[in-house]
Order: sequence, then C-alpha cells, then structure tokens
Amino acid sequence: MRTTHFRIARWILPMLAGLVLALGCSGSQKQSSVLEIRPGILAGYLAQEALPDSQAILAPPPKSGSAGIALDDEVSQRSFVLRNTLRWEQATKDAILMFPRTAESFSCALGIAITETYTLHLYLLLRRTLADTGFSTYTAKKYYQRKRPFLLNQEAICTPDEVEFLAENGSYPSAHSAIGWAWALILSEIAPERVDAILIRGRTFGDSRVICNVHWYSDVVAGRIMGAATVARLHADPGFQAELKAAKAEYAAVRTRGHKPAGDCELEADALMYEIFRKP
Repeated sequence: MRTTHFRIARWILPMLAGLVLALGCSGSQKQSSVLEIRPGILAGYLAQEALPDSQAILAPPPKSGSAGIALDDEVSQRSFVLRNTLRWEQATKDAILMFPRTAESFSCALGIAITETYTLHLYLLLRRTLADTGFSTYTAKKYYQRKRPFLLNQEAICTPDEVEFLAENGSYPSAHSAIGWAWALILSEIAPERVDAILIRGRTFGDSRVICNVHWYSDVVAGRIMGAATVARLHADPGFQAELKAAKAEYAAVRTRGHKPAGDCELEADALMYEIFRKP
C-alpha cells in the first residue's frame, strides 16, 4: 500500500515537470487569496517568465573523469557510514516537503515555532517560495537529465517509495537544496541575530540529499546557487516584499510570547553534528 508521503511525491514531481512546483493546504482567509494550481496546492510569488533560468546560470555538471566527479564519488562514499544513524533519520525528515511538517525543519534554527496559527506570514513565505525556488531548477534538470547516485551505485535511499519518480527526475541541480538555501537566506533577513544557526541549517538541509543517496554533492552546490538566484529575484517582487515585511514584524511579536519550537532541538543538533566531509 502506498504511503501518504509517496502519494504527495507523485503530486510534486509531475507538477514540477509540468512547469509548477508548490505544496500547501488551504484554510485561512489569507491563503484562500493565493492562486491554487489545484485543490491544496498553492502558487509561488513569481510568474514562470520571471524565474531565474538554471540552464543559463549554471555551468554543466561535472564530466566523467573530472576532479568534480571524483569529489562527488568521494563525498557519496563517505555518506554511506551515516546509514542507520541520527543523521540518516534527519535526512529522511528533510526529504519531506509537506506542510505543516516541513515548516519544522527551520524552527530550531529560528528559535520559534513556525505555524499557520501564530506565524502565518512566515508560514506563507516558506510555502510559496518553495514553489518559486523548486521550479527555478527545472530548465537545467530537464536539459542535463543527470542520473541520480542510487541508479549507479545501487545503494538504498531514505525514501524508497520515491525510487520510481526520482529515477525519471534529473539530479542536477538539487531542488531540495535550492529550497533549503532560499529559506535560509530569507529567514536570515527575518532573524539576523540567528544568521549562523539558520545558514548552517540551510547547508545541512542540502547535505541531507547526499546522505539520502539521491543527489551528488555538485547537485547540491548548484542547487544553492539557484536558491540564492531565486531569492534575489523575489526581492524585486512587491508581493514577496510585503510578505517579508509582515513576517519580520510577526517574528518580533512571536519572540516576546515565547512560542518555542515544537520539535526536539537537542536531538536535531546531535543529528546535525555528523558531517559528510568528516572522514570516518
């Protein structure tokens, strides 16, 4: 029987391939004003033609026999020692781009709970920029059609129910990494006093894709470039600017009320101590 996560993955990947990537759930008056691509799936801030073009921006992925390929292989091999550890469990959590659960990914770094109830503007920023950033990766994904690591090394991945769909979805660049880095940049503007923790979380969010054996390290690096490019473009969008301003005020108010993260931040910190560049 297919899991809920599997069914949601089936929504995400075809929507990306069909020129739209977004996740969400309706409910609030604010959210009902946002265009829905289909019931429960919200659009981003940017029109398709306003998105940065990853095929134009990025260099090609590393070629066979290059130093880049050697580094990709080395980092991939190192990641195997993290199987069945806290880091593998965290990488599995990071793989799920489903709200409200995925909002927890940056709660510990931000120091507050990110919820539709208490931080609606912040919540919408994450959900709608997921669409913008994820889609920004797709011209390069479709052009290069790079094979994912698990197709070559035949090793396990964090989300085995997604094998069929990931196999048909180009590896370069990583959309997850782009999304995580975009979120980190946006949240750093909202909470500049927590910039180190937030950017570390953005980096580890992308590293999780290597640990899950679904992306090469160069895919992750390229994804971060697209995350930054998308945030730069978003800053010229009035809708994003207004939401960001509201989210900053919202964050300041919520901090005074003491709405702490719902997850186990000590456990997350322990998991993220494992580094893919640390030799066993």
